[in-house]
Amino acid sequence: MVRGGRVDPEVDVIWDDFHALVNVPSEQLRQWLLTRGSGEETFGPDPDMGLPEPGRHILRVLSKRKVDLTRQDIEVMQEAIDRIESLIDERPSQGNTDNEWRHSLLDLGHDVLVER
Repeated sequence: MVRGGRVDPEVDVIWDDFHALVNVPSEQLRQWLLTRGSGEETFGPDPDMGLPEPGRHILRVLSKRKVDLTRQDIEVMQEAIDRIESLIDERPSQGNTDNEWRHSLLDLGHDVLVER
């Protein structure tokens, strides 16, 4: 959160961690989520309404500047960080070839095939 024109140092850390782990560009993430949530309602008047959660929230945060974050945005970022790290820690024996595991990470905006 912003206090007195300055971003809270804790938010800086969460922001940096979030953007390090969410390594899929926002448009690519949106396309992935549209594919995952495809159905007739996905392509209605508001195409984002059919996007699976929490990907839709992650996309919303990706479109914001750090100074515009809300408490809910910060919670979304922390939850994404925790879920991505947990999934990475639980890497299956098949590794990157385990599509279910990889897709779970992609749903959160993390592609294990992208090098850091």
